[in-house]
Amino acid sequence: MRTLRTVPELRTAVRAARRQDPTGAIGLVPTMGALHDGHLELIRRARLECEHVVVSLFVNPAQFNASADLAAYPRDESRDAGVASDAGADFLFAPSLETVYPPGFATSVQLSGPIAESLEGAHRGAAHFHGVTTVVTKLFNMVQPDVAFFGQKDAQQVLVIRKLVADLDLPVRIETVPTVREPDGLARSSRNVRLQGDDRPLALALRAGLTAAERAFTAGARDAGTVHAAALAAMTDLGVAPEYLALVDPLTLAPVDAIDDGTLVAVAAHVGGTRLIDNTTLGTTPNGRR
Repeated sequence: MRTLRTVPELRTAVRAARRQDPTGAIGLVPTMGALHDGHLELIRRARLECEHVVVSLFVNPAQFNASADLAAYPRDESRDAGVASDAGADFLFAPSLETVYPPGFATSVQLSGPIAESLEGAHRGAAHFHGVTTVVTKLFNMVQPDVAFFGQKDAQQVLVIRKLVADLDLPVRIETVPTVREPDGLARSSRNVRLQGDDRPLALALRAGLTAAERAFTAGARDAGTVHAAALAAMTDLGVAPEYLALVDPLTLAPVDAIDDGTLVAVAAHVGGTRLIDNTTLGTTPNGRR
């Protein structure tokens, strides 16, 4: 695996890969580092589907709404490089802040509407997804991949990126990979390393809420209020109050009153000083599988 730091050397490497295999696909796995099993599943999926795999490693300050959260984000490039290489990456693109946002940078790619302004957008502020869409657009332009891979744990982010690609006619196919969980059900996240002491078992409240929603739906509940109440009770029984717990349409994120197969249940909560998110799709996954 080669580590690349500038856009010219990245483009040179990608052009060489395309010349070597003109019909081979270039896959991109965008990350902010602190790689875990969820990232590894993305890289492995890219390895299966693409002839050449680029993993980007950039902690994007534009999508943090708190400087303390940005400062606390784990960083270990040497470790991440080894993990990405072992998982099958061909290139690690690890640009500096100045490479991505050079002096005088003054452009923002902004997506409006409920897909970007609800849930995470409402609680973290509009600037959060503006930061996501701007950096993802830049990465797509830098790497020029055929396919990009994102995790279902960030379901709203996937919708935002799909809308971005559609609206701007970007020639990138977006693939979503199911959420990878720890043995006790906690969704894999780079933030999990910040869960200390009693916070770690409390973090299971998010999964408990989602599981309660799944069970209520399986038992026949179709009223959103009933399913929401079951999920909320499961979380509060463990001593965690959600920042939001929403039952929404999986494509528009509009709140629903009556739920059916495909309804998305999304949750966010603070556990100690760590903010976590998770989600589940009731009945079927977005790909139509249990």
